[in-house]
Amino acid sequence: MRTIDDLDVAGRRVLVRADLNVPLQDSGALPGGVGGRPPTMMGITDDGRIRASLPTIEALRARGAKVIVCAHLGRPKGEVKPEFSLAPVAARLGELLGTEVAFAGDVVGDSARAAAEGLADGGVALLENLRFEPGETSKDDAERGALADELAALADLYVGDGFGAVHRKHASVYDVPKRLPHAAGGLIAAEVEVLKRLTEDVERPYAVALGGSKVSDKLGVIDNLLGRADRILIGGGMVFTFLKAQGHEVGKSLLEEDQLGTVRDYLRRAQESGVEFVLPVDIVAATAFAADADHTVVAADAIPADRLGLDIGPESGKLFAARLADARTVFWNGPMGVFEMEPYSHGTRAVAQGLLDSGAFTVVGGGDSAAAVRQLGFDEAAFSHISTGGGASLEYLEGKTLPGLQALED
Repeated sequence: MRTIDDLDVAGRRVLVRADLNVPLQDSGALPGGVGGRPPTMMGITDDGRIRASLPTIEALRARGAKVIVCAHLGRPKGEVKPEFSLAPVAARLGELLGTEVAFAGDVVGDSARAAAEGLADGGVALLENLRFEPGETSKDDAERGALADELAALADLYVGDGFGAVHRKHASVYDVPKRLPHAAGGLIAAEVEVLKRLTEDVERPYAVALGGSKVSDKLGVIDNLLGRADRILIGGGMVFTFLKAQGHEVGKSLLEEDQLGTVRDYLRRAQESGVEFVLPVDIVAATAFAADADHTVVAADAIPADRLGLDIGPESGKLFAARLADARTVFWNGPMGVFEMEPYSHGTRAVAQGLLDSGAFTVVGGGDSAAAVRQLGFDEAAFSHISTGGGASLEYLEGKTLPGLQALED
């Protein structure tokens, strides 16, 4: 796979597919700088993905490229929806780069063409949300191709750097690199290198901590890891399907009844293959899905019928940390509880701290896990790698072919 070092970018327009899909909140009623946040951060609750895109953009600028950044935000489903505009992202990107970022009010229209043509060497422009265009996510090759033609016409070269989108067969990810000389940006190159360390010649013991809400989201990765990992720790909302599969009461907790058979098969296969499944021994059970609800710690096999589990308990946190302590490689994807609410954040905190204390090669698998690291105040640099693409990371670990990586390798 070529990298940006293999491209002659000086004086040339480079279309960079970045991942700027940051979480936003409605900030219309908030005055600038509330809570000490810079005005351009208003509405952006976590700018981690913007920051992760900076090295590639800065490297291209330093070599005299005219950088045209394209990205998506949310799921506007092919319609122009102001609440999904990348305008606040352009402002924040400019602040972090220390330069003005020209913002195009469309994706491939007059504004986009003017922004691209008006760039000086080292200049940066950001196109409006790619997903405002139906062709971006279309399953029809011709419709995607038509948008890809227009995007490619804006630039001389293409750099794929949006790892969080490489598992999507989208126009800007899959079709554009077929139309322009292309290379992988620094972010994608780093992500692939890390994921290879999780799948090839892994340093053992290899522990995997999985959380999040649904077992169904993790079926493929669990299936594949049963033949690779030494132990798998299960927390989050998905754990209640495991507990139910063992015959335990889970009360009103999140449960996927249709996955019970699959989970029982995983537990059987793990036992047969010598892979250790580690499940919680206690649970924080609440009367409602709310921070101020009455909650108490109960045994994992004795959740009251009128309560729902919202976090692993303190003894489980200690157990999980202990099972991570001797690991040499750790992959973590998915919080252990509803970490956004303080009473149910302690299990996720225990696992994050366990990763750090292990001294292992530690990979945080993007998405909510990366958000939890930042929200709970951990030093991001203390982890070996924090991925920008939770879904892409999981699909890579499932052994799937990722369209965006395939296109860059062609």
